[in-house]
Amino acid sequence: MKTKQFKAESKRLMDLMINSIYTHHEIFLRELISNASDAIDKLYYKALKENLSDISRENFEIHITADKDTRTLTLSDNGCGMSKDDLENNLGTIAKSGSLTFKKENEEGNNDDIDIIGQFGVGFYSAFMVSSCVKVISREYGSQEAWCWESHGIEGYTIEPCEKDSYGTDIILTVKENTDDDNYDEFLQPYRLRELVKKYSDYIRYPIRMEVEKSRPKEGGEDGETETYTETETLNSMIPLWKKKKSEITQEDYNNFYKDKFYDYQPPAKVIHTSTEGSMTYNALLFIPSRPPYDYYTREFEKGLQLYASGVMIMEKCADLLPDYFSFVRGLVDSQDLSLNISREMLQHNRQLVAIEKHLEKKIKNELEAMLKDDRENYEKFFDNFGRQLKFGVYSDYGMHKEVLKDLLLFTSSHEKKKTTLKEYVERMREGQKYIYYACGETADRIARLPQIEMLCDNGYEVLYLTEDVDEFALTMMHEYEGKEFKNASSDDIELEEADKESAKKLNEENKDLLSFMKETLGDKVKEVTLSSRLKSHPVCLSSSGGMSIEMEKVLNAMPNDQKVKAERVLEINAGHPVFEKLKELYSQDQDKVKAYTNILYSQALLIEGLPIEDPVEYSNQVCELMK
Repeated sequence: MKTKQFKAESKRLMDLMINSIYTHHEIFLRELISNASDAIDKLYYKALKENLSDISRENFEIHITADKDTRTLTLSDNGCGMSKDDLENNLGTIAKSGSLTFKKENEEGNNDDIDIIGQFGVGFYSAFMVSSCVKVISREYGSQEAWCWESHGIEGYTIEPCEKDSYGTDIILTVKENTDDDNYDEFLQPYRLRELVKKYSDYIRYPIRMEVEKSRPKEGGEDGETETYTETETLNSMIPLWKKKKSEITQEDYNNFYKDKFYDYQPPAKVIHTSTEGSMTYNALLFIPSRPPYDYYTREFEKGLQLYASGVMIMEKCADLLPDYFSFVRGLVDSQDLSLNISREMLQHNRQLVAIEKHLEKKIKNELEAMLKDDRENYEKFFDNFGRQLKFGVYSDYGMHKEVLKDLLLFTSSHEKKKTTLKEYVERMREGQKYIYYACGETADRIARLPQIEMLCDNGYEVLYLTEDVDEFALTMMHEYEGKEFKNASSDDIELEEADKESAKKLNEENKDLLSFMKETLGDKVKEVTLSSRLKSHPVCLSSSGGMSIEMEKVLNAMPNDQKVKAERVLEINAGHPVFEKLKELYSQDQDKVKAYTNILYSQALLIEGLPIEDPVEYSNQVCELMK
């Protein structure tokens, strides 16, 4: 039989398809199974349309046979089969798809039981990635003739008559020999074939079967003696959980699916099962884990949802379906309408994909808001695990997502020492209060003892306790909430009552010489030394001037780079504290002691803020000198 050339632009195109389009050799099995499923769908559609009595859906199947001795892997289906012309047109012309043609011809039928997967006429040729020879034996339904298409790759193909007992198609691959880089033997191992079917084709609607060798105790044999036998095993589940009606699924079903599919030993904190039809048609089954994966907050973590096209997995982790701030969500999306490019491994970044991502974002947000409203205890547990990611979402991309996330944030508050939303804070604000006050520190207990917030709390103002490094950056990016600006309690421009402001201004003017002397003593360590009327029982505190706070300074300087930053520090002295009276007394009697006291007070202010003392030995000596 004369070898025919492929009807493609060039042999180079064939070479590219075999060697470049698919990055993982294992994909070939998914492609061939999908083609077999399409062939069965076509025959089933024909049976429905023409009322064929000899066709029963229960008899459809795809069968896999691996023969290690002959190094052949066979996939058989009892679908529509192909005539000689079909083999010529569909397999002889690269990128010609019989499935796509069939779908276009029958679009008006709108039959939910027909699900054409392979639409681009390329997947079949992935078989050459693992095969030195591909043989297709096919007999069209209703015909007595069978034909054999055979090819060894880019050199071409032959078509000749053959024998086949029944309609359908057998694809026989002669698997390549192993190389230094590739282990082709794996595609002849039953356990590996089972693994690939479960991974990619678990939800093909027809049973995928294979003869599997098993062992059992030998009847009449000695203790421990076994014998081997073969058994036909169905490898796939067939019915996707996400396509069932919600009323038919129990919470246990969801939990078991999540644990098995995503290898978590704990049930999910939240299940989101959603579907949509119309301009975009898809099903989604999403899970919010009960705890973060061990690598969640590392660079190694890879976000994304599993992506299926009509029940066939085409991508393990599709990052484009989730925004970064919802990267903790696990699950899958299954669509009949996604536009794929030449391989199923890569998605075109088209409008439909963007639309699905936006719809999922809205759905996740709505579910979290409902959880916050109706199940506060579990939402707070969720926030303990993943709230940091939401805060990063507020801060990232120059605050583009703050409107989406602002009502999902929680912060510990001075109000009953409990977590609160920003909305709840604003609802409790005093009449006439201009700002949402916050303070930063390592823990809520340490923040509660800060000198800067003592007077605020005593005057009835609520303060948010920010304990994570991202917190202040997120609030700074938001700037305000419902018209109320955020104000750091450690800022030097906290607005007091008018009488207090006038009193502080007068005291600073009366003691400007002493304050100037203390500023000169500290040099460029501080921008200013000032008297404060916001301090109550504490003698001193540090505040910041300008856009960078002391907490921001600590966070930025902890990053692994050589550029260090410094906030403009202001040393505030409590005008009503006995320490200030002592300073005034010493200023006229012993200015050297004033210098020593100034340095001690500055070091104490640093300690209160959780900042390192510049010279611990000197500080210790100064304290010891006072004790004499």
